[in-house]
Amino acid sequence: MLPWKRLLRPLAALLLTATVAVVPAATVAHASDAPSRGWNDWSCKPSAAHPRPVVLVHGTFANSVDNWLALAPYLENRDYCVFSFDYGQLPGVPLVYGLGPIDKSAEQLRTFVDKVLAATGAPETDLVGHSQGGLMPRYYLRFLGGAAKVNALVGIAPDNHGTTLSGLTNLLPYFPGVQDLLTTNTPALADQVVGSPFLTKLNEGGDTVPGVKYTVLATRYDEVVTPYRSQFLSGSGVHNVLLQDLCPIDLSEHVAIGLFDRIAFHEVANALDPAHATATTCASALS
Repeated sequence: MLPWKRLLRPLAALLLTATVAVVPAATVAHASDAPSRGWNDWSCKPSAAHPRPVVLVHGTFANSVDNWLALAPYLENRDYCVFSFDYGQLPGVPLVYGLGPIDKSAEQLRTFVDKVLAATGAPETDLVGHSQGGLMPRYYLRFLGGAAKVNALVGIAPDNHGTTLSGLTNLLPYFPGVQDLLTTNTPALADQVVGSPFLTKLNEGGDTVPGVKYTVLATRYDEVVTPYRSQFLSGSGVHNVLLQDLCPIDLSEHVAIGLFDRIAFHEVANALDPAHATATTCASALS
C-alpha cells in the first residue's frame, strides 16, 4: 500500500507553487509589459557603482512580472539596471512560462542577454534566477557561450541536481506512460527530475565553468526542490548559503524565498556587489 499521506504532501506543495505563481498572473495583461521605474527600462545605463545590468530569470509556472514584484524594485532602488523576460512558453498556455525544454529556454536567455548588453553598453551581466531560473542559466553558461558575458549567477532555490519532490518522482517507474506524458506536455518538468538526460549532460564534468561566480541560496524548508542540499554547487567560485544559518527563524519555503524574503534579497545584493557586502541577519528583513 502506498504511503498516501507522504505522497500527497509533496504533490500539494507542487500545486501550491503553481497556484501562487499562476493566480497573480491573471491580473497582468502581458508579462513582458511591466514594470516600474528602472525595471525593464531599456534606456537605463549602469552606474559606476553597479556597472553590470541584472537579468532576472523566473521559475517554472511563473512569468517575468509576478516572480519579481518584490526583488526587481528592491534592486532597482539600489541603483541597478534590472531586466526580466519570459521563456519556455508552450503553445496554447498563456500567462505561465518555464514549461518548455530547458535547453531551448537557455537559447532564449542567450538572445535576451545579448539584447540587454547591446542596450546598456555593458560588457557583462549578472543573472539572478529562482528555481528553474537558477538552473537553466547554467546550460547557457556551459554550452551557449554565456560564460564570456556573465560575471555572476545567483540561484535562489535552484534545482541544480534535480528534485525528487520528496520522493514523488521515485514513483514514476510504477506508472507506465506518466514519464512520457511529462516529457510531451511539460518538458521542463521532466528535465528537472533527478537523473534526467538533461541534468546528466549539464552536470557531467563538474557543476561550474571558469570565470563565473556562483551563489546558491537555499532554505531547509524547501518542499519542492528536495533534498534541499541538492541545490548546492561544488567547484571554484561557489558560495552556498543556507538561509537558516543566517537567520534561524526564517521559515521561507520554495515560493517565499524567491517572491518576498528580504533576508534572501539581502544575500542577493551581497552576491552582486561583494566589495560592499554587509552581514545578513534576521534584521535584514527590515532593510
